[in-house]
Amino acid sequence: MLPENYLPVLVFAVVGLVFPIATFLLNRYFRPSNRTRLKESTYECGETPFGEAQIQFSFQYYMFAIIFVVFDVVTVFLMIWALSHSLLEPITGAFMLIFVGVLLIGLFYALRKEEKIWI
Repeated sequence: MLPENYLPVLVFAVVGLVFPIATFLLNRYFRPSNRTRLKESTYECGETPFGEAQIQFSFQYYMFAIIFVVFDVVTVFLMIWALSHSLLEPITGAFMLIFVGVLLIGLFYALRKEEKIWI
């Protein structure tokens, strides 16, 4: 390929790198920066904050959210695979079974660690 063919890619990369950096730098100079006690306090729906702002959350809820996101992404990959390949192709089928197997091993590990299953 000729270097002229890569010119649009180079322009896109330069704009993609320069635009966010320039935006952050310009934001620093144009924003108002008068600090007040009200602006420094925690916002709680118009109410005056009271008590500690940091509370302890159970990790269990994060674990379920991570498992949900992982299997949501897996569903997308499985749908793409199912639409583009046939189950009759042994090599792609074997790779997909290995992929699903590794994910199920991770799921059982996570659930066993959270003591949701006793396998």
